Amino acid sequence: MAGERYNEEFKVAAVKQVTEGGYSIADVAKRLGITTKSLYNWRDRYGENAHSYQEKQSNSDELRKLKAELKRVTEERDILKEAAVLFATESKKNTRS
Repeated sequence: MAGERYNEEFKVAAVKQVTEGGYSIADVAKRLGITTKSLYNWRDRYGENAHSYQEKQSNSDELRKLKAELKRVTEERDILKEAAVLFATESKKNTRS
């Protein structure tokens, strides 16, 4: 199909069929319904480093999740700090009365 986009996972899996599975580029391309040119390009991009690429993606995804969690926890901490100050101020007002 002209102009069809494939996700990274699909591309890496296709390349692995060639690099690890021992299949020819022509066979894999025909079986998946893609052009050999696309598969050659993907092989050049992901090739022998297909496993390394997936690991980088996994690390990148984990880093993004951890940053989001850190932001959430930091916001919660800041709210709790403000609440502690507010309660301490209220407590001092009530003890002076």
